[in-house]
Amino acid sequence: MHDVKNHRTFLKRTKYDNLHLEDLFIGNKVNVFSRQLVLIDYGDQYTARQLGSRKEKTLALIKPDAISKAGEIIEIINKAGFTITKLKMMMLSRKEALDFHVDHQSRPFFNELIQFITTGPIIAMEILRDDAICEWKRLLGPANSGVARTDASESIRALFGTDGIRNAAHGPDSFASAAREMELFFPSSGGCGPANTAKFTNCTCCIVKPHAVSEGLLGKILMAIRDAGFEISAMQMFNMDRVNVEEFYEVYKGVVTEYHNMVTEMYSGPCVAMEIQQNNATKTFREFCGPADPEIARHLRPGTLRAIFGKTKIQNAVHCTDLPEDGLLEVQYFFKILDN
Repeated sequence: MHDVKNHRTFLKRTKYDNLHLEDLFIGNKVNVFSRQLVLIDYGDQYTARQLGSRKEKTLALIKPDAISKAGEIIEIINKAGFTITKLKMMMLSRKEALDFHVDHQSRPFFNELIQFITTGPIIAMEILRDDAICEWKRLLGPANSGVARTDASESIRALFGTDGIRNAAHGPDSFASAAREMELFFPSSGGCGPANTAKFTNCTCCIVKPHAVSEGLLGKILMAIRDAGFEISAMQMFNMDRVNVEEFYEVYKGVVTEYHNMVTEMYSGPCVAMEIQQNNATKTFREFCGPADPEIARHLRPGTLRAIFGKTKIQNAVHCTDLPEDGLLEVQYFFKILDN
């Protein structure tokens, strides 16, 4: 690997256990020996054919009626071999809903469709795998949830949908539709798309760390948070760079001995930030996360998030706000400063 800027070899061929084949796709950010790299193209035609031939991106949309089942749906997505490359909980305006459902304009149920999709938050995701468009449609099942329960009983719409409109989730039918819809939710121009759902009241911050995201634990963590009685009122995937992480973790600098390793972990891949709401949210959620060291957590608080999903003091599954006065500040950092 050659460093073009400094005209020197950065890395010779070597084994690196933290990088996996599914991480190698155009546009992804990977961390190699503490250096963040953006993958912009294949090295040669052979590599392009081997890795890029059938790789597709498509839109996966969790509708308002299934937001409470987001953990289960994300778990299904991960188990089916998809990589979630973008994720954001959003609230659609009427205009955004009209743009999204433009293909259904002449249908008799069009107004009901628009009304439903704007009744509450949705979660939009960009997901990646071989034959993604076709495979995601297969996982969804028939558009009518009643038909899905008969013809595809294990499908997402059979499990979580109610009827033909309140059918839990959506996926585009074609490559052209996928491109158009992803542009609405995740504009390539760098704009932020539909507004996030952060409320900035009675809140604390939770971040699912990169190692937990890459290990496919996001769905399970969301289910655990919901089952413990917390409300996830905003959620978004971020690829943080070192400067952002150092700014966010500044309070720990010189205080926590693991500070530098904490920083490196947080920008090693995508993380998922959340606004968590409950009374006395910072205190109760910090208790639910458990001690920072998962080994200690497993002995003292075995039901906590870090006890169940953490591996080491650095890779301990989640960050949570420590001080009550920092809850709102940390939520604002992600959902006001980074999301603009």
